[in-house]
Amino acid sequence: MPTSTAPTFRAPQGAGSNYMNLFAEPDDHAVGRSRGGLSTKIHALVDGKGRPLVLLVAPGQGGDAPMFAHLMNQLKINRAGQGRPRTRPDRVRGDKAYSSRAIRTHLRDRGIIAVIPQPSDQIGHRKRRGSSGGRPPAFDKEDYKGRNVVERNFNVFKQWRALATRYDKLALTYRGGAVLWAISIWLTVLGDTP
Repeated sequence: MPTSTAPTFRAPQGAGSNYMNLFAEPDDHAVGRSRGGLSTKIHALVDGKGRPLVLLVAPGQGGDAPMFAHLMNQLKINRAGQGRPRTRPDRVRGDKAYSSRAIRTHLRDRGIIAVIPQPSDQIGHRKRRGSSGGRPPAFDKEDYKGRNVVERNFNVFKQWRALATRYDKLALTYRGGAVLWAISIWLTVLGDTP
């Protein structure tokens, strides 16, 4: 009598423990309670033209800033020729949710220009401290105008009803749908590439 066994998954040689964590279903299925009810949030890194590079899903009540390090760790862009994949962008544009000392230090240590405005409460705290509050971080208003590509990318994602209204129970299935939509975005760009 034949016995059935569960399919096994083998990580590629040299893959670390983070590789397997990408394929593990979270206990909460990336569903969390926010103001609008149960929801899931898609976190994305996009290039300058709004094409997705990294996609992660998390519970809806989670903040944006804690996911920043995870997004940056997953960023790997293969070079056209030989060499290691590129993991460091020239600059990062983010909204006020990403304005934290930890994120700015992380970017500064890696030589990445941060184009992130300060929220009014951080400006007030710095001014109240007087000269010990330090200098305000550099901010390029003209460059920040290019951040809208992220919002336009999310608008494209929300055009697909399966992503706008989550019907999937498993977070892996939902993220798979987001990755499938990202592939379709890239195929329109790379469609005529030999």
